Amino acid sequence: MARALDLESQRWAQDVAPQRLNGHCHSELAIDIIQVIISQGQIKAESITPDLGKQIQHMLLAELAAFLRSYQRAFEDFLERCKQLQNYRANVMANINNCLSFRISLEKWQAPQGLLGPLNELKSHGFDTLLQGLFWDLKPLFKRFTQTRWTASAQTLEEIVSTVETRLPEFSELRECFQEELMELVHLHLVKEYIVRLCKRRVVLKTAEQQQQLAGQVLANAEVIQHFCTQIGSPATWLHHALPKLAEIIRLQDPSAIKMEVATYATWYPDFSKGHLSAILAIKGMSSSEVKSIRSILDVHTGAPEATKALFSLIKVG
Repeated sequence: MARALDLESQRWAQDVAPQRLNGHCHSELAIDIIQVIISQGQIKAESITPDLGKQIQHMLLAELAAFLRSYQRAFEDFLERCKQLQNYRANVMANINNCLSFRISLEKWQAPQGLLGPLNELKSHGFDTLLQGLFWDLKPLFKRFTQTRWTASAQTLEEIVSTVETRLPEFSELRECFQEELMELVHLHLVKEYIVRLCKRRVVLKTAEQQQQLAGQVLANAEVIQHFCTQIGSPATWLHHALPKLAEIIRLQDPSAIKMEVATYATWYPDFSKGHLSAILAIKGMSSSEVKSIRSILDVHTGAPEATKALFSLIKVG
């Protein structure tokens, strides 16, 4: 296993382009490790006795766990040292694609979920690398939301969508399941950065009409983001309420109605904190007693499901 990884690492460092299989960047590493080393070893053992086959499987899984940790470390080293190579991104995609073969085999063998940890880290850092340039290009565009006081938000969002659309072909050599995961990360980034800019507003809208106008802009922009991200393959339906319901909090005038809306919102997004709420309420210019009363609803435990994805925990306020 170590020898196979060494040879693969050398190919990355020497800027050897990965193979293409069905239009996707492809590496034989997973096939070599799983089919040749593990499957053959297990089959030979099972041909003697089933019990021996099980014992060998446990041993091979332990070896595979050690290999995957080494694989992750080698990949991290490649990410750090080889950024200037021509085939850098292609090799990143080939390694992300590798994760599928490993994952399928581990699930087939009913391996402990912990064995997937190094693969999840590898995939996550690979995604970060692939998206870094796109997110860098989007940064000045999102800044315009606060610089222009939202007067040209539709045009700014149009540029953001166009920028993402232009970069999409760069990810086409990922396998389809990973393209979906990547598009969810793009979707999350667009929603998150929009909320960041909303929280950084420094202008207080004192009239109901002004607040309703901003709420309308946020709602319209939310629809554009949702439509675009669904169109490009994001499966992140969990993000669909994030912006429209913030728009509703901005639109509502009755503190009790706002309080109820906030309580519902916190069940969808448990990481929505008092700091985030205060940043949104600051737009409305409410009295300190009203803000305090509304904030208190977040002291109530909502009984939210345990497995929730991060959104507001990625957003710093204060």
